Amino acid sequence: MTEKPNLNYIKEISGGNEEFEKKFLTIIQTEFPKEKIEYAEYLERDNLEESAKVVHKIKHKFGILGLNSGYKLAVKYEEDLKYGDTKLKEEFHKILQSVEEFILKIA
Repeated sequence: MTEKPNLNYIKEISGGNEEFEKKFLTIIQTEFPKEKIEYAEYLERDNLEESAKVVHKIKHKFGILGLNSGYKLAVKYEEDLKYGDTKLKEEFHKILQSVEEFILKIA
């Protein structure tokens, strides 16, 4: 079974403060789409070093959204990109897609 994004961590750290949860989600909903585009553009230009920097930012959102395996994959992918290795690209893209769909559902 594939991991699914969730709000468990956000709810846990908010302590039930709905205002905090909304602000946190707004940040993710604002930043993630931009970072996804930025990542894709760098990758398309074969600028793997810059792609790795964006993956670094995105991986934290995976962790926040309860994607522990996704976070670990992103850590490995970030390192791989620094050495010119893109073999985890397809797996990473699947996680990006699931996060994007999740963000649209909760909007």
